[in-house]
Amino acid sequence: MPPKRDYYEILGVSKNAGAEEIKKAYRKKAIEYHPDKNPGNKEAEEKFKEAAEAYDVLSTPEKRQRYDQFGHAGLGAGSSGAYGFSMDDIFSNFGDIFESAFGGSGRFGGFRNFGGRGQSSASCGSDIRVRVKLSLKDVVHGVEKRLKVKKMVACSACHGSGAKDKNSVTSCATCHGTGQVMHVVNTMLGRMQTATVCPKCHGEGRVVTNPCPSCSGNGIVQSEEEISFKIPPGMYEGMQLNVSGKGNAARRGGQNGDLLVVIEEEKNEDLIRDGNNLIHNLFISVSEAALGASVEVPTVDGKVRIAIKPGTQPGSILRLGGKGLPVVGRYDTGDLLVYVNVWIPKKLEKEEKKIMEKLQTSPNFKPNPDPSEKNFIDRMRKIFQ
Repeated sequence: MPPKRDYYEILGVSKNAGAEEIKKAYRKKAIEYHPDKNPGNKEAEEKFKEAAEAYDVLSTPEKRQRYDQFGHAGLGAGSSGAYGFSMDDIFSNFGDIFESAFGGSGRFGGFRNFGGRGQSSASCGSDIRVRVKLSLKDVVHGVEKRLKVKKMVACSACHGSGAKDKNSVTSCATCHGTGQVMHVVNTMLGRMQTATVCPKCHGEGRVVTNPCPSCSGNGIVQSEEEISFKIPPGMYEGMQLNVSGKGNAARRGGQNGDLLVVIEEEKNEDLIRDGNNLIHNLFISVSEAALGASVEVPTVDGKVRIAIKPGTQPGSILRLGGKGLPVVGRYDTGDLLVYVNVWIPKKLEKEEKKIMEKLQTSPNFKPNPDPSEKNFIDRMRKIFQ
C-alpha cells in the first residue's frame, strides 16, 4: 500500500482550518466521490474512503492533536482496507453529513446505502485491550509483535451467519431487509420522516429461523487467534495503537471490534529515558578525570568508546548526538547524555595515602573553578539547551 497522503491536503484545507471549514470540505469531497455518482469506479471509491478517514481525524480534537504532533504514526497501526474505514463505517458514522449535503429525505437524501444492508452496523464486536512491553532497542528500531489472544471469532460451522444452513435465513418481513423502519411524525413544522433500528431483526435485515447448533445462532464462538502487528519507532509508555478489526467478532456478521495495544517500557539498567534523550551515569576515577582517558559507554545498539579530556570535572555532561530515541512520525532523534561522576575511594593503602597527601600540597589540586562553573544552575541550563 502506498504511503498515506497528508490529511489537510486530502480535504484541501490549511492546518489552522476550523471545524466548520473542515466539515464543508469533507462534504464537498463526499459528494464528488460518492459511489452512487461513480458506479464501478475503484479510484473514486478509494478517494471516498480517503476523505472519510481524513475527516474523522481532523474533526476529532484528540486525534488531530496526535496527528499534528506525530503524523500518521501517532494514530495507530493496522487497517481494514486501503484506509481505516469500510463503506458501512462511513455511512454509519457520517450519514448526517450526507443528508445535509444531498438535501433529500430519507437515508442519505436519496443515495442508497453502499451494499444495501441498511443499518447492519447495529451489531458490533467489542474491543480488546492488551499490554505490550518494549525494550529500548524496540523503541529505536520499531518491532513486529505476535500475540496469542483469546477472543470471540466467527463460528466455523456457519461461517458467522448464525444459521444452520442457507435455507435457515430469511429477509426480515418487518423492515424488508433494510435493517430499519421508517416513521412519519406530525410536528409543528409539518410531517417529518425518521428511521429507527428494526425491532424484529435488531438492524440485521434478516431473521434466522433455524439456529446453528455450534454457536446457538450467535455466529460467534470463543477461540484463540495469533495476531501480528508492527509497532513504529519512537513509541513511549502509555501510548496506544489501534489494530483495526482484530478485536472480538460481532454476532452474525457484524463489524469486528479493534485490538487496542497499550505500550509499556522495560527498564534498562544502564540507560534512563528523558523524553527522546537517554541519560547514562558514568563513573570514572580521580586519575582518569585528571589525566584523561578512553572509556566505554553503553548505547541502545551496544557499547561505544568516548574520550574523557584531561581535567574533566564531576558533573560534566558529554553529549553524543543522535544516540537517543527517535520521535514518532518524524526523522528527529534524541541524544545520549553522559553524566560524569568522579569516584572517590573510601579506603586508601598506605602508599596511596602518601601520594594523595603530597598532591594535596600542590597548587594544581587546590579548588580554583572557572567563574562560569560557579553557578551550577546556570551551567545545567546551558548544557540542556
